[in-house]
Amino acid sequence: MTAIQQVEYPARLDIDYPEQLDRVSTLLRIFYIIPIAIVLAIVASETTITYATEAGEEVSRTSGGIAAGLALATALLIVFRQRYPRWWFDFALEFNRFATRVGAYAALLTDEYPSTVEHQRVHLDLDYPDVKQDLNRWLPLVKWLLAIPHYIVLFFLFIGAVLAVIVSWFAILFTGRYPRALFDYVVGTIRWALRVQAYASLLITDRYPPFSLT
Repeated sequence: MTAIQQVEYPARLDIDYPEQLDRVSTLLRIFYIIPIAIVLAIVASETTITYATEAGEEVSRTSGGIAAGLALATALLIVFRQRYPRWWFDFALEFNRFATRVGAYAALLTDEYPSTVEHQRVHLDLDYPDVKQDLNRWLPLVKWLLAIPHYIVLFFLFIGAVLAVIVSWFAILFTGRYPRALFDYVVGTIRWALRVQAYASLLITDRYPPFSLT
């Protein structure tokens, strides 16, 4: 995939490579990340509502996380109304930027504590779609199925990414540097997942994601 093709894809991600990383921050990252991880979990978590029926029986209902709920609502609007509210898109964009900053921090790709506002070293962009011109109104019904090959590949890619982060943790402790090849692999895996998400759940494009880390 060429650089020009990558720029044209509606979902893009790049993370600045750090020349030097802090050894102490890397050593204690599992503890440092806890507060911001809790914030992200609260925003994205499922909610359970318990209420009593007229017969006195307690009933609990669990709603999906924010990503699942937004994906379902967006799919319904595209199918029945051919609309994608701009404020839904803006929220999804900023939420994914925040989640990716937290993920990059967890994967040791940056020492900067994840901001809820600033982009920092993580550059994530999504293109707002013209629904009637760019999107087939019926595709949201089957995109999850069409994306299955990507999910299978991503399963193995993420296993490799976890191993790469573990190896890099030791490398940073000894050298203060993230091995560039491992850095590019981890970022590429996250980028791949973002493109699949843009296609299958964010529903901003009908272009099938490329099988590529770049």
